[in-house]
Amino acid sequence: MFEGSSIAVVVPCFKEATQIRVVIETMPAFVDRIIVVDDRSPDGTADVVRDCMRTHPNVELLIHEENRGVGAAIATGYKRALDLGMDVTAVMAGDAQMPPNELADILRPVTSGQADYSKANRLVTADAWTTIPRKRFLGNSMLSLLTKVASGYYQVADSQTGYTAITADMLRRLDLDDMYPRYGYPNDMLVRLNVLRARVVDVASVPVYDVGEVSGLKIRRVLFTMSWLLLKRFIWRLWKLYVVRDFHPLILFYALGLVMFVTGVAGAIALIVLAWGDGTISGATAVAVSILLQSGLLLSLFGVLFDFEHNRPLVSEYRPVGLDADRVEHEPIRASIESAPIDPDGGSRPSGATTLEQELGRGMNEMRAFSGDPRD
Repeated sequence: MFEGSSIAVVVPCFKEATQIRVVIETMPAFVDRIIVVDDRSPDGTADVVRDCMRTHPNVELLIHEENRGVGAAIATGYKRALDLGMDVTAVMAGDAQMPPNELADILRPVTSGQADYSKANRLVTADAWTTIPRKRFLGNSMLSLLTKVASGYYQVADSQTGYTAITADMLRRLDLDDMYPRYGYPNDMLVRLNVLRARVVDVASVPVYDVGEVSGLKIRRVLFTMSWLLLKRFIWRLWKLYVVRDFHPLILFYALGLVMFVTGVAGAIALIVLAWGDGTISGATAVAVSILLQSGLLLSLFGVLFDFEHNRPLVSEYRPVGLDADRVEHEPIRASIESAPIDPDGGSRPSGATTLEQELGRGMNEMRAFSGDPRD
């Protein structure tokens, strides 16, 4: 139990026989249930978990009959947490790369009611560039950028992290059987949460590598696969959110911008081919192609701007907003809170910003200054 909420932690595993014991034994005491989902590991991961279950009665093991992917393993764990009636469900990988002493700070924005979904962000700490392998850092940053546009959560970064927490109410609204089953699961999750208008909080996290984990992830293959997935999810989100649910003019900006930009690109290629073959190109044609390219780009950027503004209220900044620093256990998060003012109403504001009461007070003083004295 954590601050009045029952907590389940889903631990997806595949070939984690060397690491899973550490994850289980370092799990915080406030965790009510540890749901380990073995995605058909061939290395004896399940046997290690069974051995841990002898001394940890809150651990249970679920095994897939065939390898289905990390996303499918998480979905299996989510379903079990709902069956158990858990209030909040977190996810921690079985490779011991997610510090257990950060779990309280990942949970608190959700258990306090500030967010429906919270996630770690390893890219904002000072040592991220030196700790995370360069290829992974750059690949993660690129995917995070694409996920910002695809999901609508433009202020959320480190989209590939699996260190998350979500409320039971939000889990029930998700179609867990339709979620992406493999590595792109957290990206797909963010897109679907945006359609459900879920509030998301990004929490600073310390990156952990070289603790014995073994990764078979191929960056090049993942980037191609993920880019295609994010494009499909982006189109799906726009359709669901701005056409089916409620019409928004940004869909017209995106549609017209795409048509004009693609037409402009095709025209530019044709002009290049003509110029290469000593063909004649009129000035009017060149200007028309240029206008198409520029107009298409500008319309698309206006669509992004509208999308950004429409979704900005759903995201808080890189800290559990509204919490006092002395309640936060992990140093990077505490430092983040201490370095910026906190809005007691649950939002964030830049330095020097004033509250609504201060603004109203200032307005009343100005009105008194300009009003006439009744004694005159």
